[in-house]
Amino acid sequence: MKPDEILRVVDAIHRDKNIDKEIVFGAIESALVTALTKQYGENAEIAISIDRNNGRVSGTHDGVEIDTQELSGRIGAQTAKQVIIQKIREAERDAIHDEYEEQVGFMVSGVVSRHEGAMATVSLGGTEAILPRSEQIPGESYHPNERIRATIFEVRKQGSRVKIILSRIRPQLVQRLFEQEIPEIADGVIEIRAISREPGYRSKVAVISSDARVDCVGACVGVRGNRIKNIVEELGGERIDIVRWSDDLQVLVPNALQPAEVDEVILCQMLGRGIVLVREDQLSLAIGRRGQNVRLASKLCGWDIEIMTRDELDQQIEKAVEGFASIEGLEPDVAERLVGEGFLSYDDLSVIEPEDLMEMGGLSEEAVDAIVTEAERRATIAEEAAADQRRRQREQEQLEATAAAVAVEAPSEEAAAPEADDAEPESSEDSEESQPEEPSAGEVPDAE
Repeated sequence: MKPDEILRVVDAIHRDKNIDKEIVFGAIESALVTALTKQYGENAEIAISIDRNNGRVSGTHDGVEIDTQELSGRIGAQTAKQVIIQKIREAERDAIHDEYEEQVGFMVSGVVSRHEGAMATVSLGGTEAILPRSEQIPGESYHPNERIRATIFEVRKQGSRVKIILSRIRPQLVQRLFEQEIPEIADGVIEIRAISREPGYRSKVAVISSDARVDCVGACVGVRGNRIKNIVEELGGERIDIVRWSDDLQVLVPNALQPAEVDEVILCQMLGRGIVLVREDQLSLAIGRRGQNVRLASKLCGWDIEIMTRDELDQQIEKAVEGFASIEGLEPDVAERLVGEGFLSYDDLSVIEPEDLMEMGGLSEEAVDAIVTEAERRATIAEEAAADQRRRQREQEQLEATAAAVAVEAPSEEAAAPEADDAEPESSEDSEESQPEEPSAGEVPDAE
């Protein structure tokens, strides 16, 4: 290639492929070295350089300058062509990789180009990304030419290509949507401190305002809920709870468990657990459907949260003190101190730090090991007993369901029997005396 041709090629690749000119120059130099190595042998010392201003090629072979005609002639145009193409492809791959690797965790918008099986291919403009089933919100489906938003989850090189994996189930998507829809967050007035999410079902977002005049929760909800509505629609109807953040766990935990009303929060520092006391009528609301509310609140606060009523706590405390005191080597006063720190089961006691128990009870290392071993044994027995009880309960529920089904079918068969009888019907008087009164629809007759 002539000098002016080299400059044109470098400029064209830079504009079309968005590859830095220095990378292209380096690729051509490397390709020329590779081509000349095939001619002079593997042991030859070859150095090639291209003037970045005028495109002139110069080089040496074992310290001897190479004829420029040779460099710009057959070798440059023929032998090095494939090597240059390969180097350019690698440079293009690296440029795409570096561009999108910097955007990991950020939101991008693309168009679904095709949907094959469970995986959607999304066009991001200059390249394509994939949205696998495992990173899709449950229940969502995508169609060609549909525009979607997702976060970049992973970017990695795969041969001569770059594999970009998108996600719609990560908490980062909720955060980016909040930043896009709520100007106060983008401006830094409101900060998102924590997010816990179960994709497609429910999320909790903890926010705080640096300006006392700005209500962080109200700003996120928007006038008549228009801001949060846009986010919910983007997430396919996923419910979003906006929680007011506080560094005080006594405040944060009740906020995180909303809409349930909390009576008291007891923090167990040694276990990293919070025992939350609620009224009986608030128990199911605090726990949530299948434990979802308390599970998300735990993730948001970074503490294990256990919901119970005052009566349940008193019963557990009484059982724990009695059970711990029955362990050989564990004095009643130490058992009470353990319960006061939040240890309410053998399983809790089995994971205590030996140093803490030694300090609390003035015990030797051998005594602590024996206590922990006994606690582990009792925890295993209790777990097996609980599993057995759950199994028996399931079997009982199955038996009751079967019995109910049989009882419902029986009246229907009895009611259908007279219609199938070919015999002449009895007189109305005999019929009234001989046949019992039929139950109403869905009612199960009493057993005599």
